Amino acid sequence: MTTPVGSDGVVVDDKAGVRTITLSRPDRKNALDWPAWCALRDVLEDTSRNSEARVVILTGAGGSFCAGADISKPDARHPAAKMRILTDVAMALHDLQIPTIAKVTGVAVGAGWNLALGCDLVVATPDARFSQIFSRRGLSMDLGGSWLLPKLVGLQQAKRLALFAEMIDAAEAHTLGLVTWVVSADEIDAFVVERARHLADGPPIALAQIKMLLNEGASATLRDALAAESLSQVVNFGTSDVAAAYAAFAQKKDPVFTGRWAVPPPGADREETRSERSDHA
Repeated sequence: MTTPVGSDGVVVDDKAGVRTITLSRPDRKNALDWPAWCALRDVLEDTSRNSEARVVILTGAGGSFCAGADISKPDARHPAAKMRILTDVAMALHDLQIPTIAKVTGVAVGAGWNLALGCDLVVATPDARFSQIFSRRGLSMDLGGSWLLPKLVGLQQAKRLALFAEMIDAAEAHTLGLVTWVVSADEIDAFVVERARHLADGPPIALAQIKMLLNEGASATLRDALAAESLSQVVNFGTSDVAAAYAAFAQKKDPVFTGRWAVPPPGADREETRSERSDHA
């Protein structure tokens, strides 16, 4: 069902643990103005609080993903205020603990491309086009592009894409590692739903731990990464999902993951002790 969360060019649809966020300003190729950026921030922050959502699909209406920021009309707001909103959007997307999939058709340029890059996985049709278009507008990169791009393609390729602001197709983006899958226009909807369903049916706590480890591991030392992995596995063994997976393996069945705790989560005993002390005080 489509929910009223979001407005001003952002539409939200929730179905069985899959939240689809659609940028809906098709007359502007989904370029986002101030109200739309604010709405997207609010939707992403709402998603982080929504215990029912297990995966996010981010897409655009009308055959395009997102043409970045809408610069067609003058905006008297101070540039710093505009950048605060974009920063909030980038961080809200990055901080989501659930997997995120960008479904890209048509253009994804500037901040629009960086929205896609900020997702965990990117699915694109062969006609999709991508550009770090900023320098053509006399601007530098935003929405996390200067952080995301070098991590994904290396520094020299990132500089080429940003300095020349070249438009590249889905095939090149896939070769560079910027698109996970290229899927025909006839098949992309079903493909993305299947990928999202697979993730939504997975162990939510374990998937959140995996996402965190990979995001943080890129800048961590090996020792820090190993420590984080150890802690994450302790967390995972405290859920009912591990027992469900082991039992399903033995019975040659598919496991059903609930994300419930089999034992109190880490720190719960300390919180209970504090509560008991408060009661006795």
